[in-house]
Amino acid sequence: MKAKNIPGVPVQKSGGFHDTESTKQYKDTETDAQFEILKKRFFSINKWKDYCGKASAEFKHFSESGQPVDRMPQRGDFIRIGIPGPGSQEADGYDWVEIANIAHREINHFESYIISCRPSKDPNQPKGQIAHFYSRSATSNIMIAKEGNILKVGVYARNEKPNFNAGFFDKVRNLMIAAGGMLGISKIQWKLLAEGLLDF
Repeated sequence: MKAKNIPGVPVQKSGGFHDTESTKQYKDTETDAQFEILKKRFFSINKWKDYCGKASAEFKHFSESGQPVDRMPQRGDFIRIGIPGPGSQEADGYDWVEIANIAHREINHFESYIISCRPSKDPNQPKGQIAHFYSRSATSNIMIAKEGNILKVGVYARNEKPNFNAGFFDKVRNLMIAAGGMLGISKIQWKLLAEGLLDF
């Protein structure tokens, strides 16, 4: 199976990947209003776990300087992820990603927003190592889209490789979680997010 070619999503070159999508169909007269609700949920990172249920990872939004924020995400911001199971020792039990890009596309009857994230250091420990089980080459690209009367949430992970630039115990953890992620465990978490954002 090949990775989907999605405009705004990095090309898959090496390592693991997955495409996770959920869709919901509406009456033509409802679609625009429902997309506005989806956009509000999509850009409310601190509420993602509330939308996805107890089994979901916890997502917290931080500014470029590492301060907790509750606003529209911006390029250079960070997301702290608390995944179920053992956390990174490099970052007090959490994994971190940086928002590398936010893209908006609108053409004919199609409109989409993508938040692209890349594994990063804990912004409050600038001299630390990458605090994530994947290496810096990996990206997670979270998209919402409206096409006709269908709303879609997609998560497109690309170039996933274990992060070995870490302490010994984190190397072991990163290998185990990354291997599990590439075997489909992380796809379950992303499916929870895709379904949860559309569940309104």
